[in-house]
Amino acid sequence: MLFDTLKKKAAAFPWKGVVVLAAGILLVGWLLETPAGLLGKADAIGYAVCHRIDLRSFHIDGQSMPLCARCSGMYLGAMLGLAFLSLTRPRRGGLPGMVPKIVLGIFVLGFVFDGLNSFLSLVPGAPLAYTPQNWSRLVTGTGMGLAIAAFLFPAFNQTVWRDWNAWPVLDGWKSMAVLVLLAAGLDVLVLVQNPYILYPLALISAAGVLVILTMIYSMLWLMVLHKENRYDKIRQLGFIFLAGFTIALFQIALFDAIRFGLTGTWDGFHLG
Repeated sequence: MLFDTLKKKAAAFPWKGVVVLAAGILLVGWLLETPAGLLGKADAIGYAVCHRIDLRSFHIDGQSMPLCARCSGMYLGAMLGLAFLSLTRPRRGGLPGMVPKIVLGIFVLGFVFDGLNSFLSLVPGAPLAYTPQNWSRLVTGTGMGLAIAAFLFPAFNQTVWRDWNAWPVLDGWKSMAVLVLLAAGLDVLVLVQNPYILYPLALISAAGVLVILTMIYSMLWLMVLHKENRYDKIRQLGFIFLAGFTIALFQIALFDAIRFGLTGTWDGFHLG
């Protein structure tokens, strides 16, 4: 009886209004307290999830990108993967097939190996497999981003859509090859280091942080509210996406505040 009463009160509570108000207050506060300009806001997003070490980042007219080379690759790769799967396999909820799984597994191992090797370069006298370079950080980060997209996308579809299908999101070597070629082209665009190309890519990489966190928190909201597999159209998810975005932005704002409180600067960490 008590549980039913609490459930009715919870159902009657104006959750939508509270979430909209919280989102508005949080967004305005975050915008006011973070560095000015689009790139400044992107920097503040990267600041919450990335070390942003200058030597390990690509630069736009002398200014570090919002995310280091590895994180730039990871979030750009994830955004590319999500865009590719959304356009070509919009409601698929099956995990990648065997060949894509092997390829993605190699990408993940490459990410871990290159990251460990890069970390060891900070330890005097530590043995290195090779000299770490930003291009290797970018490439292995992009591979990891593709893996994130390939597993997050079907999980999202399985949680949200009423009519999701169980066909693999990547069902063979052809689809995997197309995605890898697109990722290689993306990395070439970054490595050219043209500021007119890097600027939009910097914004996309930072947006990738928000997109991934919003997707994850939206899925969690659906599970908490017991509303999985009830949706047919993307516009029906407005409130759920807003709730997920609010938690994502709260996490970013919290990490920003903690890091700024400890360092007193929006700059990345400095080596030496």
